[in-house]
Amino acid sequence: MKRRVVSSLRTASRPRPTFRTRPGCGHVTAIQRRSVTSASELHFGQALHETHPHLIKAGDLTPGISALEYHHRRAALARKLPRNSVAILAAADLKYRSGAVFYEFHQEPNFFYLTGFTEPEAVAVIEKGTSDVEYTFHLFVRPKDEKAELWDGARSGVQAAQDVFNADEAASIEEVSRKIPDIVGGARTIFTDIGYGSRKSAFKRFISGSDPKVDGLAKTLQAANVKPLRPILNELRVNKSEAELDCMRHAGSVSGAVITEAMKTGYRTEKQLWADLAYGFRTQGLDGEAYVPVIAGGENALSIHYVRNDQQLKQGEVVLVDAGGEYGGYITDITRTWPVNGKFTAAQREMYDMILKVQESCISLCREDAEMSLDRLHRVAEDGLKNGLRDLGFDTSGDALQVLFPHHVGHFIGLDVHDAPGYPRTDCLKENQCITIEPGIYVPNHDRWPEHFRGLGIRIEDSLRIGKEKVEVFTSSAVKDVHDIEALRS
Repeated sequence: MKRRVVSSLRTASRPRPTFRTRPGCGHVTAIQRRSVTSASELHFGQALHETHPHLIKAGDLTPGISALEYHHRRAALARKLPRNSVAILAAADLKYRSGAVFYEFHQEPNFFYLTGFTEPEAVAVIEKGTSDVEYTFHLFVRPKDEKAELWDGARSGVQAAQDVFNADEAASIEEVSRKIPDIVGGARTIFTDIGYGSRKSAFKRFISGSDPKVDGLAKTLQAANVKPLRPILNELRVNKSEAELDCMRHAGSVSGAVITEAMKTGYRTEKQLWADLAYGFRTQGLDGEAYVPVIAGGENALSIHYVRNDQQLKQGEVVLVDAGGEYGGYITDITRTWPVNGKFTAAQREMYDMILKVQESCISLCREDAEMSLDRLHRVAEDGLKNGLRDLGFDTSGDALQVLFPHHVGHFIGLDVHDAPGYPRTDCLKENQCITIEPGIYVPNHDRWPEHFRGLGIRIEDSLRIGKEKVEVFTSSAVKDVHDIEALRS
């Protein structure tokens, strides 16, 4: 088995040099190099430092994340795998909205987490033998194709899979059916999410064998001892590195500032507000929107995931905005609720202040030394909201709280809006794990509830890092105190 030692300095060459690892040294030395071509003169399927120094720093493979960190992630996965096993991951498919018109591509998060590769039609294999410290990284990608690249833009190609993305072995995706059976033939266990849960439809062609490129992979998986990979990757992804935290800090700070700026303007429609937020995220240096936002004026806020965003905004009502930007694949999740005309009514202020008090109470407990889990934080939020509603004149008996607060108080965040899906919410939160805290109250227009609160939906959400003894809020640049919100229009 081989373990490739990753250098933060990437060069591209044709043909690829032969490397030798010097005994007792953690560096690689080129012993043969011919026809060297600068990477800046080549074309790749994604931004690299050599081609986009204004976006990617030297040593980084993707914004904020170094090539060395991706190697450490693969090594950490290999250490968690049993001996004589392999992990197989597939890139996301390009999805089409109609005919040849495609949606913006978004890489499958686990594949991205281990490779940094952002093109479709790719397969990664982490192969572990009898050693606990060595692994072999195989990467199958689309080959360079002049005709295809004329229409769809540059591809990185097989050579770059080794020279840039540090694969030990690389090949065309066309060769998957021929090569993978040999790679996994001696493995006792195959770990993969291909064919599990929501990934099943996305990788139908892998399972059915309907695509000749991957027919061998499909048959191999059907005949092998296969276990899900997601639980192992969840354990890795839920604990953030300092580089990941920096990406999230940047996304949170910029997103919060964009939302604060939007609060200063008296918008007439949800669509106008949506457009300005999207524009702000991109022009302030983020990659774009982290998810389809909720821009919910008035009673639209009673739908937790309202995303039509096509109504007029009315004076005297509030608008609930659940939006955030993305940087280097890392998201931020923010919700703010503010009055359309810049001034809270008495009822809006009372409800808002109550929810904010509960949110701040929960945030103060987001420390490792508090020994809190997401579920324990949810119970704290429920108790606080129930007491607060009672003080506001609500009858909180029966199922009242389930009606008024129907969602969980928080979730993990990272490469996904709901990061590490399936990771238990009962585990105590640890330092450098990242979550949201988002209590909210949504009052149906029904005579069961006090009249002056009916039709009012308010949620307040921040993204934060669990600290050892102190909480770090990524999104504090989005103002949320009543006086601060109203002062923005003064």
